[in-house]
Amino acid sequence: MSAYPSVKFLTSANDPRQFTADAGVEVAVAGRSNAGKSSAINAITQRKGLARTSKTPGATRLVNFFELEPGRRLVDLPGYGFAAVSGEMRSHWGTLIESFFQRRQSLRGVIVVMDVRRPLTDNDGDMLTLARSRGVPVHVLLTKSDKLGRGAAQKTLAQVRRDVGEAVTVQLFSAFSGSGVAEARGVLERMLDRKPEKETPVGPADPTGECKPGVGG
Repeated sequence: MSAYPSVKFLTSANDPRQFTADAGVEVAVAGRSNAGKSSAINAITQRKGLARTSKTPGATRLVNFFELEPGRRLVDLPGYGFAAVSGEMRSHWGTLIESFFQRRQSLRGVIVVMDVRRPLTDNDGDMLTLARSRGVPVHVLLTKSDKLGRGAAQKTLAQVRRDVGEAVTVQLFSAFSGSGVAEARGVLERMLDRKPEKETPVGPADPTGECKPGVGG
């Protein structure tokens, strides 16, 4: 049985005007293309096929809103770091993500997905900066942990925790083996239950645009 029996797709947005109503609470899931973001969403919700998965990078190109329960949403952001699109398209997706973080008062947390074999790319660093600018909890899933031996996975976990600091939490995760899925679901629930600290408009994380992730798929 799904952890969220009534979970359903709400809408896809290619423009901020297409975002769902900014009411209730939501958690955003971001990650580099092909890092396992869609698989992680499907595993956490226990709903196979909820988020589109593909072996080819670039499957998620819109902001996708899913209703977990009435008033509680999961938001699948476009994957970043995918080079096989035009610069204009990457710029559009980057602006779309930045607009999401600037506007959404219902945002209660951000889960950033990274492939445990290639964590903390420059784009990942940009995303962490953007997410932390909102003052909400940020949690990192080091996905595909089944691809590494236990010792190597634990070593990478410790290194990433040192690199991101205490303000960001980090865990190992495998949608394939199910390792870390319950832990990640618990993090999601705590984020959704979190009360906002303030309801003030949010400005750009970096007026120069330098911390905007190189988005694409």
